[in-house]
Amino acid sequence: MKKLSPWAFIPTLYLAEGFPYIVINTVSTVLYADLGFSNEKIAFWTGWLYLPWILKMFWSPLVDARGTKRRWLLAGQTVLSAVFLAVAACVAVAAFMQHTGEMTFFTLSLFGFLFGAFASATLDIATDGYYLLALTPRDQGYFVGIRTIFYRLAMILGSGIFISVTGALANPNPELSLDIMPWPYNWAALFGFLGVLFAAFAWWHAYILPVPAEDKPVTHSRTNAWKESFKTYFSQKNIVYILLFILLYRLGDALLEKIVPLFLLKPQDTGALGLSMQHYGLIKGTLGLGAVIAGNLGGGWLLGKFGFKKCIWPFAVILILPNFFYAYMAWAKPGLAVTAALITLEHLGNGLAMMAFSVFIMYVSQGKYKTSHYAISTGIMALGMMVPSMLSGKMQAALGYETFFIIASVISLVTLAVIPLTGKIKSIEETEQAFRTHKMSLSDGD
Repeated sequence: MKKLSPWAFIPTLYLAEGFPYIVINTVSTVLYADLGFSNEKIAFWTGWLYLPWILKMFWSPLVDARGTKRRWLLAGQTVLSAVFLAVAACVAVAAFMQHTGEMTFFTLSLFGFLFGAFASATLDIATDGYYLLALTPRDQGYFVGIRTIFYRLAMILGSGIFISVTGALANPNPELSLDIMPWPYNWAALFGFLGVLFAAFAWWHAYILPVPAEDKPVTHSRTNAWKESFKTYFSQKNIVYILLFILLYRLGDALLEKIVPLFLLKPQDTGALGLSMQHYGLIKGTLGLGAVIAGNLGGGWLLGKFGFKKCIWPFAVILILPNFFYAYMAWAKPGLAVTAALITLEHLGNGLAMMAFSVFIMYVSQGKYKTSHYAISTGIMALGMMVPSMLSGKMQAALGYETFFIIASVISLVTLAVIPLTGKIKSIEETEQAFRTHKMSLSDGD
């Protein structure tokens, strides 16, 4: 039988991995903002939704030790289908009873998102582990840029086009509006669509995914697998430098992630820009989508040609610039064209910078327990995102948008302080050399 090309399943696997993360952590923020909850409440409580991505490092060894990665990811996609359908029902019932602004709805929907977050975090473990087992070493290098592009594509579509269409479904403003259902049933329609989409993902992957010979439980006991994976990860040389980089590289991102959608969408009389959901979604889902794909393509090519150590400095500078963009927008209140241009530049820079971060995590997640190591790295990253994002709402409420973005811009400069640490991490140079020896240029698949 002819070997199945990874092009048949890598794009859909990483779309399915990206959608729940952005829906749970960002679209939920827009939902609660549209329903009138305060910035402080939204940022603090949705910040807790990062928790499963932190804790996943503790159950990732169980994914290694019990069952196959293929079965785990199919189960994760099936559970997410059920979760999104349940959230859709919750919104519809609350809308029918006119309880969407009440704490009962907030609590029930938040628990639904939290359960989905645990399923999504497990899906991350299984998908990334399956990628490392189902693809040859050369194909891993070839598709590292492709998988990042489709993961980012899911995130931009989820936070862009999905939100734009949702706004259009129930907005009586004739501009860019369909106005085919009463508000807030449009949100129930969005989550119902996501439930059906994930059922389709599960069906397709059950049909198409190869069964790798290496996709089997680690032969150690679950306790030994857990101990060994943590021991081998935290006994790496220069582990302190690795941890500091993972925690602090995206500090500016963490402070802005919950506040930016609120700043763009909340009414102008609160100090925000007051964009419509349609304009917000279209900017992110068209210009932003093109920019992030260009950033991923360019980042993959540059990393493949020049290597991680030469690229990380300019990529880090590009990563922190959007903090200053938002400080300017909060001060100047620019028009739609300037706002769209700055958001587009933000996505271009983020596409470049996150390619470097993805490669860093891949480079420090090697060896027998590579699946667990990858999960530990991304769990630590989630911790670095969770705490600042939870505090950001209280900071913004106390300071106002303009002062908040200025302070966040200054704090984001800590990213530049951790870049020199990467030069001291021996595993980066060793792994990159191994990739080059196998002719696994990161630009080959871009």
